[in-house]
Amino acid sequence: MQQTGDEIRLTQYSHGGGCGCKIAPAVLEEILKTNTVQPDNDKLLVGNSSNDDACAYDLGNGTALISTTDFFTPIVDDAYDYGRIAAANAISDVYAMGGRPIVAIAVLGWPVEKLPATLAKKVIEGARTICNEAGIPLAGGHSIDAAEPFFGLSVNGIADIPHLKRNNTAQAGDILFLTKPLGVGVLSTAQKRGLATPVERVAMVAQMAALNKAGEALGKIAGVHAMTDVTGFGLLGHLTEMAGGSSLSAEIHYSRLHIAEGVAAYLQQQVRPDATTRNWNAYSSQTSFAPGVDVMQAFNLLPDPQTNGGLLVAVAPEAVDEVKQALIEHGLNNHLEPIGRMVQREEKTVVVKQ
Repeated sequence: MQQTGDEIRLTQYSHGGGCGCKIAPAVLEEILKTNTVQPDNDKLLVGNSSNDDACAYDLGNGTALISTTDFFTPIVDDAYDYGRIAAANAISDVYAMGGRPIVAIAVLGWPVEKLPATLAKKVIEGARTICNEAGIPLAGGHSIDAAEPFFGLSVNGIADIPHLKRNNTAQAGDILFLTKPLGVGVLSTAQKRGLATPVERVAMVAQMAALNKAGEALGKIAGVHAMTDVTGFGLLGHLTEMAGGSSLSAEIHYSRLHIAEGVAAYLQQQVRPDATTRNWNAYSSQTSFAPGVDVMQAFNLLPDPQTNGGLLVAVAPEAVDEVKQALIEHGLNNHLEPIGRMVQREEKTVVVKQ
């Protein structure tokens, strides 16, 4: 039986939420293993041979087509906000490769016997709002009757090939920037348990629905050697992918990380998503901690699954000022302090310092 929209908390209709419902890294690796030989295609610039944010295809005119899809179950209770967040998260993959989004289509699963169609309409309206903000049409899509609600977008973008950024091309000496605070996984879990305050919920939604538009500008800076967005595998997972894929190690300073308001108090109450432990189990063996680092704090935050998290950017030292100017122009003044750097390969892929 359907409930009315006023009675419904969407997060109660899904086992996970946002990018925290991603399949665990080890399981995903098993799924993607194949003995099937793919035909050679010299036009495919980025495919699934790397763990990048999207694929990229050479259009033959100096431009690359960037193509991606991303969808997830509800991370907030409000249908309109859910649509906004899911849309911004999907579009972020284009920005994370230095591209400009050009068109999107929707992917919707809805339990029509449990939830009214009017709520699904609000999800779509939220997505349209974000697509309008990104300057692209929501041009179509596909829907199915599903056991749990899920929503997202398939997004295409373009970039001049020299501006195309990958997540595995960092260089030793690169300076690392992160453009959003950490902790939305913790806050979304607090919301699902009915603990989050109205102020915390508003701030959480605003962060997750904020487009990573700076990625297009950063893509045009030659000194930006690598870029990705931090999502379901947490900062630890995506940093491990960037450093390991570049045959380097990363040193980060825990004290320089921005943490969303309210997160510390919830961690004291052991409020954290299940995916935090999953991510920790996947990446902690590749991580070391310098003396003075609170490992328990690091465990709670570094693998915290982010939904539409910030851009993680590896920048040549001589391009730091140019990158900071781009961040300022996109309102990211609070994220001008680097969080770490890339170094020559060490025993561990990620080294966490105080």
